[in-house]
Amino acid sequence: MKTKRLLTWGMLMLMGASVAGCAILEPDAPKDGAKKEKTEQKYEKNDKEKDKQGKKEEADVESGASESAYTDPKELKDEYDIVIVGSGGAGMTAAIEAKDKGMNPVILEKMPVVGGNTSKSSSGMNASNTKFQQEQGIKDSNDLFYEETLKGGHGTNDKELLRYFVDHSADAIDWLDGIGIKLDNLTITGGMSEKRTHRPSDGSAIGGYLVEGLSENVKKRDIPVFVNTDVKKLVEEDGKVDGVVAQVQGEKEKTIKADAVIVTTGGYGASDEYIKEYRPDLEGYVTTNQPGSTGDGIKMIEAVGGQTVDMDEIQIHPTVQQDQGILIGEAVRGEGAILVNEEGNRFVNELDTRDAVSGAINKQTDKDAYLIFDQGVRSRATAIEFYASKGYVVEAKTVEELAKKLEMPAANLEKSVTSWNEAVKNQKDEAFNRTTAMEHPLDQANYYAIKIAPGIHYTMGGVKINTKTEVLNKDNKPIEGLYAAGELAGGLHGENRIGGNSVAEIIIFGRQAGVQATDYVKAED
Repeated sequence: MKTKRLLTWGMLMLMGASVAGCAILEPDAPKDGAKKEKTEQKYEKNDKEKDKQGKKEEADVESGASESAYTDPKELKDEYDIVIVGSGGAGMTAAIEAKDKGMNPVILEKMPVVGGNTSKSSSGMNASNTKFQQEQGIKDSNDLFYEETLKGGHGTNDKELLRYFVDHSADAIDWLDGIGIKLDNLTITGGMSEKRTHRPSDGSAIGGYLVEGLSENVKKRDIPVFVNTDVKKLVEEDGKVDGVVAQVQGEKEKTIKADAVIVTTGGYGASDEYIKEYRPDLEGYVTTNQPGSTGDGIKMIEAVGGQTVDMDEIQIHPTVQQDQGILIGEAVRGEGAILVNEEGNRFVNELDTRDAVSGAINKQTDKDAYLIFDQGVRSRATAIEFYASKGYVVEAKTVEELAKKLEMPAANLEKSVTSWNEAVKNQKDEAFNRTTAMEHPLDQANYYAIKIAPGIHYTMGGVKINTKTEVLNKDNKPIEGLYAAGELAGGLHGENRIGGNSVAEIIIFGRQAGVQATDYVKAED
């Protein structure tokens, strides 16, 4: 079943579907080895619709992996200034910065398309004290962003990385805007007190938009991108990393020399091996990760003496569609949705941190829940249109009718919605102390539901880096010529990641990796 889910994810990634988020269990959430049972889905498309959709996905996979979109493998050279391993947001960002500073970088990607988990990012990109916040009258500060992220990570975050992260977040938004990627639509995610989650202007999921924008910038700069190019190991000589060994198009291996190497291969959320080793209690959970997220870069870096941190900190996201492992983005709750259990009752502050919400869901009947929202939420969180197109959204004209379709007590669901609307009116949630995303009541027909449960979403652990993105060895000293950024690197998030911080991380530290690797190469010359 895991294999089928991962294949489905691969199809969705190649289609450019942009849906993602994350979460780790609270101490009181189950860590007893109990596997997540697959719950029966009540609302499925008929077989003909499934067959039709499956054929469409297969066609999209073929077109998405088109060779013409990438550099001809025959053009792969023996040497570059900088080799970048991985083509997600961090890798493409690093390549753009390096190229703009006079380098000759190359991107090597083992999958048939670029984007990685960035393609699945949903909620947005967190940043504080930005020009877009100021334009919309939102008062925020780097210190508040720092404090709330530290609290969300239970105080275990690498404080130096976190300080650099928040202090460079607004500049990252400006940088993206400067290359044609505007994120001026603001919402909020769990654990935050201000609207600092930046989305595309139309409020859609950020992933596809960001990958497309970065890809266009890579192409415009004539940066070569080689897909189906699987880097197997780093080349090290006299304590310095100066190249990689890659298998190109499944054929023989080739050594590619470089003055510096940047590894941006993502996490290990799709690795059965790593899950079993570090969190066996999560075996059997569905994953939202694309199938390439198997920790390859971590293994390569460990092989040259790199240090790892927080490898057992694997986050589950509270709202994942279980049949296909699709993450239902936090923006749905950020725009006003509530969560109810099988009995139709609210049971949690929906915008508490992801670990807290996941833990609460795992205490409910069948360890699942429903997102409940109205037409107003659907119009503000446009990613819902994607979920609807996949058949995940149950629709009704009234709350009572919705309850009947969900086979739950109508009186309970009506009470939950009515009580929530009263809380919005009074700006006080006496039941669960929710204080954010309370601008709009749920009173605009039609009414909707999406069935969800927790799933593996993000790996906070990874290789240890400093604020220059230099990879550190076991003596906490930089490994010369080696840099890392993105989900591959550990420490920034501590025990729990805040929604919207991963996209910020890949841009902020991807830029830094490109800059620092360039400075290193120039200094060597």
